[in-house]
Parts: sequence; structure tokens; C-alpha cells
Amino acid sequence: MKKLMLGNEAVARGAYEAGVTVAAAYPGTPSTEVTETLATYDEVYCEWSPNEKVALETAIGASFAGARAICSMKHVGLNVAADPLFTASYTGVNGGLVIVVADDPGMHSSQNEQDSRFYARSSKVPMLEPADSQECRDFIKLAFEISEQFDTPVILRLTTRISHSRSLVEMEERIDYRLKEYRKDVAKYVMMPGMARKRHVEVEKRMALLREYSNTCGLNVIEWGSKDIGVIAGGIAYQYAREAFGNVSYLKIGMVYPLPDKLIAEFAKEVKTLYVIEELEPFIEDHVRKLGIKVIGKECLPVTGEYSSQLIKERILGIRQETSSFPDEPIPVRPPVMCPGCPHRGTFYVLKKLKLTVSGDIGCYTLGATPPTDSVDTCVCMGASVGMAHGMEKARGKEFGKKTVAIIGDSTFIHSGITGLINVVYNKSNSTVIILDNSITGMTGHQDNPTTGYTIKGEPTKQTDLVMLAKAIGIERVRVVDPYDLQEFEKVVREETEADEPSVIIAQRPCALLKRVKHGSPMKINVDKCRKCRRCLTIGCPSIANKGDRIEINDALCVGCGLCTKLCSFNAIEKAGEYNE
Repeated sequence: MKKLMLGNEAVARGAYEAGVTVAAAYPGTPSTEVTETLATYDEVYCEWSPNEKVALETAIGASFAGARAICSMKHVGLNVAADPLFTASYTGVNGGLVIVVADDPGMHSSQNEQDSRFYARSSKVPMLEPADSQECRDFIKLAFEISEQFDTPVILRLTTRISHSRSLVEMEERIDYRLKEYRKDVAKYVMMPGMARKRHVEVEKRMALLREYSNTCGLNVIEWGSKDIGVIAGGIAYQYAREAFGNVSYLKIGMVYPLPDKLIAEFAKEVKTLYVIEELEPFIEDHVRKLGIKVIGKECLPVTGEYSSQLIKERILGIRQETSSFPDEPIPVRPPVMCPGCPHRGTFYVLKKLKLTVSGDIGCYTLGATPPTDSVDTCVCMGASVGMAHGMEKARGKEFGKKTVAIIGDSTFIHSGITGLINVVYNKSNSTVIILDNSITGMTGHQDNPTTGYTIKGEPTKQTDLVMLAKAIGIERVRVVDPYDLQEFEKVVREETEADEPSVIIAQRPCALLKRVKHGSPMKINVDKCRKCRRCLTIGCPSIANKGDRIEINDALCVGCGLCTKLCSFNAIEKAGEYNE
């Protein structure tokens, strides 16, 4: 049976068919749907782990116990999981272990464009890269076989366009995978220096075998056409190259590490001009050059952003196509904004009003850096806000610290903010940390986390109590407040930033997009009362529009949260239907 699937859904289907027992992940675009889809299969145990390191450790444990296990994450999540990854390369596996990582060229939802192929090379772990949804399903199944055949974790690399594009997938039934016997093996699984030295030797033997395998496995395929031009490409870059070059010869790379040296040499010998088409870094190109083969690549193509067939045609073939005509009127810029009713909006209004330095973090609330709230000063990585606020204070003194707050979402705090808060207490900072508790993991599409009280399958579980957690760490000043109560929220922030000890403020209001959140009817401007002071515009709500001669509220966007009413000194904002225009 065939079905139209996202690449991520096809990965999940392939893992299910391969007999996966355990799936662990932390949600991160563009990888999230892999584990969400796996959670729909009752035969697979799935979990949202607190972070990617814990997720991979869970999968490693399942593998050692004899199960096939999968761990999924976005590219920056692989940084978090790198510690267990590198040592799992030494230990090897029992049941097959596959790590799915989704890179994000173009940074559609990420803070950098890192190229995860280098992790495969550094950790000495084989990496496969599919070029469509069918290959996502096929490659993940093969990855488990390679993992068990060569006693190694295997990385499956996706990119945003593969993860989120749809194509037909031929499905099969799930295999009856029997758990492998677990045997205690200290020399293999306990990586003290004496054992690890011996295991490193085994890793090098394995890599030699994998290099031979890459030439014959069928993942790397030569497709002969005109030999005037030869193209080496894999993943989505292969699809772009096919569209741009047409009937030329291709070496389609499916196993991106280790690369097939013999196949590359054979291919290069037969073509007149050789190109490597790959997004981001010249990973394949540099390898081809090290083989002494002349190749054209990054001198024509950028190391930044996504590619397209049009880009390749322009940069390499000199073909410039006419683009669609646009109207003469300028097209307005539409940057991302916080949703109508977003609970973070009140927080940023107060922080801007108090002129505080705000150490920011990864989540919807990063949008607090944009006008008109523009109150966020920094954003580096998950959980960094707490440690950076502490560092700012240690660099510039306590007076600067009193003018600084860290903001972090509830899920992000669980992911990697707790250790930063422990550091604040242990090293005698007076930092104020504001945990934005919106009752969900918002940015990646409403996944549960330890603070929500539900598992990935919607089953009730123990709910992490943020107040008790903060107090257990050693924070004595913990306040819970509704950020839409602007007067009270401002009072609490003033008091906590003036205190000469560390404190935590939990800004608690659920995400406006949660199904259980009901605000009621939209708001309306009473034109008889409105003085056009435009103060309501300072919260940056997309449902409030400045029409020049008047202010309007778009009732198609307004959720009726009422935050704007807290700003209007003239009581000109009312529930729709409460007055006659």
C-alpha cells in the first residue's frame, strides 16, 4: 500500500516496520513529527525526554538491553547529545540504535546553520541521508541493519525540505523483532580508560569495514547520462541538481559517511567536468579534493542558506530564468509575531517599561526582541539565559545584576535551565529568573513536557512542580503571578530585582492556542471614547491596527484576552456587542 507522507512521517513508519521498541526525543523543528508519528503506534514505547542528552541515553540503554531504539532531534539538539554519542560509538550496540538529526539550512526555525555531517566524522559513526520520503522509510530500516551488522550507532541526517516535503511511500508490515539477549560485558559497555583504549581499536577496524561497505552497499549509486558533466550530490541537493542539470551523470550519495572512495574515483574518471552540489559546508567536496580529484563546488555556490534548482542554474550554468511578475506596490514585510492572546506579551511590556536588561532564551518568547516590545537583549541556545544573566552580573557587579533578568520557558527550563539556576545559588548571584510557564512546549507545536503532567501519548503522569523545584535548589524567593495582571506583575518584578538575593518569578498563564483556553468574544474600539493615544499599540498585538485616523481591532484575529484593556486610560476598549457604534 502506498501513502503520501512527510519525510518525518516516513522515518517513523520505517522505524515502526523495523520493529523499533523504544523511541525518545526532545521536540525541535524540523524533527518533531518523527516521534509524534511514532507515538501513534501502540507497539512502540515513546517519550518526550527532558532534553536530547537524556533522550539519547534512554535510547542507548534500550539498545544495550537488546531492543531496537531510535532517538530524534534537530541539529542543535545533537550538540546537547554529543557527549553520549561519542562514547556510544566506542561501546557499540546490542539492539540497533539510530539517531535521527534534522538540519535546518536557511534557519527557518533555528539560531544557526550547523552541518551535522561533521558529527558523523568526528564521532566515527556512519551517516545516511535520504533524498525523498520513500528513501526516509527505506534508509531508516537499513540503518538498523547496519547498526547491528557493524555494532555501531547510525545517524540518519535529514534537512528541513526532506523532513517537511511529501511524496509517496510504499508501506510494509512490521517485522517481529525479537529482543536480543542481554549479557553483562564490562569490557564493551563500561568505558573506563583501560576498556576504552581497546574499544577505540575496534572502532577503527569498524570504520575500515564501513569504508569498503560504502562502495558496494547500494546506498551510493551512479546514474549515467551525458558524461560531459558529472554531479556528486545527496539528499535534497540531489533533487535540486537533477532539476537544474537534466540528463547528465550523477553519483547519488546515500551514505554520506564514510564516503565511497572507489566509487568517487571511478565516477570522476569517466566525466569531463565534475561538480559537487551540497548545501552548507563543503563536506563531500573537501573529501573529493583530498582524493586528488579536480572538482568544482563552493567557488560557485554559497555555504549559507538553502539551495534551489534556480540557484544552481544561475551560479553554474549561467541560466537566469524570468521570475513571476509582482505588482508595482511594495510588499509589506511580515516578520513573525507573538499570537493574539500570547501570555508573553504582558511580560515583555513590563520588562520594557522597567528598562531591564533581558537575557533571553529559545522559544516563542524570543520574539520579545522585535518591535514594539523589543525588550530581549540576548539569545544563544537552550537554557543559556540563566547562566548568561549570572555571568553578566559577575562581570559588571551586583548593581548591573539588579537591572538584569533572565527569561526562560517552562519546557526550556526543564531542558537545560535547572543547572544554570543551581549555579546562581551556589555561586552567590542575586539574579532574577522569570520562568514563562505557558503550560506547554509552545514553539514546536504543543508537545507535553514534565511540567504539564501528561506524556507524549496523553497519559496522566507526575507533574513537575516548578515552585518546589526552585525552592529545592535553594531559591527562597519564589513568586507566581499572572503576566496579564500588569500592575501586579510590575510590582513583583520591581520587588524581586531589588532584592539582594536570587529569586524566581513564575509568569503563569496558558498558551492562547491551547484548546482548553477560552477567552470569549473579541474586543472592539469605542470610537466615542478613543483619544487615539496609541498606547494599545505598544503591546504589539497583531489584531490591533493603526489606520492613521483611527485604531481598529480585527475581530477575526482578536481572541478577547483583554490585555489591551489594561493599557487604555479612557476605557475605550470593550467586548464586542457591549456598545453601539
